[in-house]
Amino acid sequence: MPQDSPSRPEMNQRLPALPHGVLPARLPDVGHRHTIRGVATGAQSLLIAELARQKTQPLLVVFTADALERQRLFEELQWLTPEARIRQFPDWETLPYDPFSPHHDLISERLATLSALQRGECDILLASVQTALHRLPPPAFLAAHSFSFTQKQALDEPALRAQLALAGYQAVTNVISQGEFSIRGGLIDLFPMGSMLPFRLDLFDKEIESIKTFDVDTQRTLFPVPEIQLLPAREFPTDDRSRTLFRQRFREVFEGDPAKTGVYRDVSQGTLPAGIEYYLPLFFEDNETATLIDYLAGPSSETPPLVVFTSELSTPIQSFWQEVRSRYTFHQGERERPLLPPESLFLNEETFFKEIQHTPRILLAPAEIDAERNRFLDIPAIGLDRRREDPLEAFRAFAQQQAGKILVMAETPGRRESILALLQEGGFAVHPVESLAAALEADDSLQLLTGPLHQGFAIPGLAIVTETELFAGTPRRKKQSRKKASADNWLRDLTELRIGDPVVHETHGVARYQGLTHLDLGDGDTEFMVLEFANEAKLYVPVAQMHLISRYSGGDPDHAPIHTLGSGQWEKAKRKAALQARDTAAELLALYAARASRQGHAFHFDESDYERFADGFGFEETIDQAVAIDAVLSDMRSGQPMDRLVCGDVGFGKTEVALRAAFAAVAGGKQVAVLCPTTLLCEQHAENFRNRFAEWPVKVVELSRFRSAKESQVALDEMADGRADIVIGTHRLIQNDIKFSRLGLLIIDEEHRFGVKQKEQLKALRAEVDVLTLTATPIPRTLAMSLEGLRDFSVIATAPQKRLAIKTFVHNLSDGIIREAILRELNRGGQVYFLHNEVDTIENMRERLIKLVPEASIVIGHGQMNERELERVMRDFTQQRANVLLCTTIIETGIDNPHANTILINRADKFGLAQLHQLRGRVGRSHHQAYAYLMVQEMKGLTKAAKQRLEAIQMMEELGSGFYLAMHDLEIRGAGEVLGDSQSGEIQEVGFALFTEMLNRAVKAMKAGETPDLSQPLGIGTEINLHVPALLPDAYCPDVHERLNLYKRLANSDDADELTLMQEELIDRFGSLPPQAESLMATHQVRLQAKHWGMTKVDMSQDQIVIQFGPQTPADPMTMLWLIQNRRDLKLAGQDRIILSRHMPTLSLRIQAFRELCSALEKPPAALAKASSKSK
Repeated sequence: MPQDSPSRPEMNQRLPALPHGVLPARLPDVGHRHTIRGVATGAQSLLIAELARQKTQPLLVVFTADALERQRLFEELQWLTPEARIRQFPDWETLPYDPFSPHHDLISERLATLSALQRGECDILLASVQTALHRLPPPAFLAAHSFSFTQKQALDEPALRAQLALAGYQAVTNVISQGEFSIRGGLIDLFPMGSMLPFRLDLFDKEIESIKTFDVDTQRTLFPVPEIQLLPAREFPTDDRSRTLFRQRFREVFEGDPAKTGVYRDVSQGTLPAGIEYYLPLFFEDNETATLIDYLAGPSSETPPLVVFTSELSTPIQSFWQEVRSRYTFHQGERERPLLPPESLFLNEETFFKEIQHTPRILLAPAEIDAERNRFLDIPAIGLDRRREDPLEAFRAFAQQQAGKILVMAETPGRRESILALLQEGGFAVHPVESLAAALEADDSLQLLTGPLHQGFAIPGLAIVTETELFAGTPRRKKQSRKKASADNWLRDLTELRIGDPVVHETHGVARYQGLTHLDLGDGDTEFMVLEFANEAKLYVPVAQMHLISRYSGGDPDHAPIHTLGSGQWEKAKRKAALQARDTAAELLALYAARASRQGHAFHFDESDYERFADGFGFEETIDQAVAIDAVLSDMRSGQPMDRLVCGDVGFGKTEVALRAAFAAVAGGKQVAVLCPTTLLCEQHAENFRNRFAEWPVKVVELSRFRSAKESQVALDEMADGRADIVIGTHRLIQNDIKFSRLGLLIIDEEHRFGVKQKEQLKALRAEVDVLTLTATPIPRTLAMSLEGLRDFSVIATAPQKRLAIKTFVHNLSDGIIREAILRELNRGGQVYFLHNEVDTIENMRERLIKLVPEASIVIGHGQMNERELERVMRDFTQQRANVLLCTTIIETGIDNPHANTILINRADKFGLAQLHQLRGRVGRSHHQAYAYLMVQEMKGLTKAAKQRLEAIQMMEELGSGFYLAMHDLEIRGAGEVLGDSQSGEIQEVGFALFTEMLNRAVKAMKAGETPDLSQPLGIGTEINLHVPALLPDAYCPDVHERLNLYKRLANSDDADELTLMQEELIDRFGSLPPQAESLMATHQVRLQAKHWGMTKVDMSQDQIVIQFGPQTPADPMTMLWLIQNRRDLKLAGQDRIILSRHMPTLSLRIQAFRELCSALEKPPAALAKASSKSK
């Protein structure tokens, strides 16, 4: 950094003036402590921001009592001092001595913070005191294992591998998370700790030619960067020397045979077991660990930081130590995992205060009972009371007593509009402002703005009132940026394919996949897919013919009907299925025709208005989401009634699709009805819709149990006379007495929760209104209908950025596991759902939980409670006044609460797959690692189906698995006949994918006015032989699953543009194409042309090209005749085969000759004759 540049940015944000004498005239000296008394909780962040502005030290460190307080201050300080460099030092989010390792993202953030402290690139650091008690690696370790790369730097590959291994980076095939690297020839992929994006280094010889970031999902490069910084991958060294030291120290510390302990064995074998972090001192010589305090001095040790305690920290430190000791005692006897004594892993109270003594310190003491001495006052009880004649009576009295300004703070723009309406109805003159600075400059006595303060306070001349005081509260929503990615079609995607899985070969039937193999048939090495049919008959399928292969889904994979090669059994099955497809296609077409003849409403709206509304989303759309939104809008503009199903996982952004559709409908002058299965979901949607439509003249009303009879009647009247634009309600919406003046769009959320009768009532509406259905886990029949084209279908299978998959465990019900699971969550400042689906025994369960976890504050929520009570419980939970919600399945489609990241489901074997997935989706809605515990009474007593369900949900931990779980359900239960009632044996026999394909072809033929040809029920597979090796070599793409997926994607490419994109992706990801891969691309280019001309076989050798035509070729016979009569190099060999004879030593010459012939086939004889006479 140049000397004349300022060491830190100036903090120029205008802040409220603090009462005189609150801050000391002079900040305390090194080694001294000053107490500021009577500080209200809400004013802490304001005081800290003011201290940050006045301090002379380069760094201000804030120690909080817990992780929740740290997070709260972080959000508030970012708003109060946006130009300051504020960092959090996160906790590991595991319990002491846990056999779990912290998530990679957390370690990454911790290392990035420590590195920033060392470089002096931090103005305010926030850490909970429990986190500060953990021992850390010494600063010298971090400095020694951090390194950087710049463009044009020389690089030695073996040395780089050693350096990365030393820093603890893991060699993988595809880099997807921090701490991984991959070296493929001249390309090096790296994902440094502390970085948001991975990097790709392109080498020219031994010099770095370029450094670019790339996208984890698509593996495509994004933009160039000049240099990258690499931090170590762990908080301890992982090289051979350190592992040897670990083993030596382990033998010194623990008695007995070390080989009998799992930790020692794992480290000896080179793997790092989960929970290894609790052995940190053994990786360093002579217990040479450091503490967070050692990092606080920054680059210059002369100026110690200014330290702020948000309260007396002795109590939280003592509670933490009590927990450490109890867990140490509890786990001490485990031979597999001997434990280090607590003193070697954590600082005790005395050591912590002794180490911090060498810094100037300020303690923020809480407000005292004697109000006279308090400089900051808490806001009195001014809450809204709807039962009174004047609901705002308490607030009115407060406003009259308050001398000076009152700032009312809303959480979101939508809430601001609601509060504005509420205060204006109450007769208050409110002035909305955009920022805190504007509020402080304005003269109005009552002002309204948005901001993240969690609690209000009053100082002379100013009172800040937040929603916490004004209301019981609403859930907080965190903004997360979203990452773009795309989802391959699951049915055609073979990445998940394992050896032994059933697949369908279009020509030969159902077989089991046995892997990929290399064979040389005289033209060089070629890769084949091995399929095993009945009686151990093997078929080798060239990778260029992968388009003939699809997954088998349509029944239990273990009992798939494996066919006998050449027996005619497959032809018979195919013929039966084709007949079935023809009949279904006829019914489908009748249905299409009926729908097309109905006239819907074509919506028109202003594009610029729509763009303005879309900008309010606050996240980056995922590609799937954008595609779904475009599809919905084009359906709405089309003038025919829309019937679209949007299937997206829990929390993947389906609501935004609904919001955009609602905007289009309202802007087009129509009303929108949103139908939800539960009152809670209804409440949440109403909140969401009001937020997004806050700045638009749109009236949103709600019909649910949470609304009084009077409010409901007003809503009904507004719907009937057209004053309400959007109505959100439960089943009440589809009763016969409901009248709309101009309904144009019906949105159904969580469709699988409605019964047949309600769906019939909805169908009556479907005739003329547009219908948009949202669901995470569609029931198999709905899914089958959508896949077969009965309804339009969009899948959102892309996770928002930073969302982590939910770790799922299946356990017998045990007190130890319940206590551990709840404590792990509470210790990181989170909340827990405990699902107990029996109202009669829910109180007993509450007593059991109170005994097990006395630290928790538990509330109960179930459907038999009255509305107000249930609303109070839910508000308490979402406002974090309670941290465990003991409930029934009422939460299944409930509150979006990013703080709740653990769910325990009692008697999980009693739930269906869709329901388990839906329940599990209540957690994991933020970037914290979420846990789901499925508890059963006794594993041994489970039925086979229950076991399968629990295994399926445990396997499907990945994000976006809702759609795949539905596909899994489709496989277990079968789809059922689409329009009839019987289970379809034909689908079972040929597999769902192939049946869908047949159906689509039959529909296409009938639309064109032709009869589907049952003798040729499937597309013609073209056999192509270029007599050169055509494959992706192992050295180019080493991962067999990745190769299989690429082969399948190439085979599924339907046009030249797709092939070009695939070629670009291959070069981008793996480097320039080797000759074999070029031949593979050429094979597919030839395949596309051959398919167009109906060719069944193309064989290209050095001296001739043999082409065989199928019976349905579009080539003009007269053109063929002219070519054979007039070109010496062409001759007819049989009725359907032509041979082009010419010497073509290279592949490019053969392909050129083939293309010339294809372009000649397009011209009529007259044009060919004319061209021929010109060339002569």
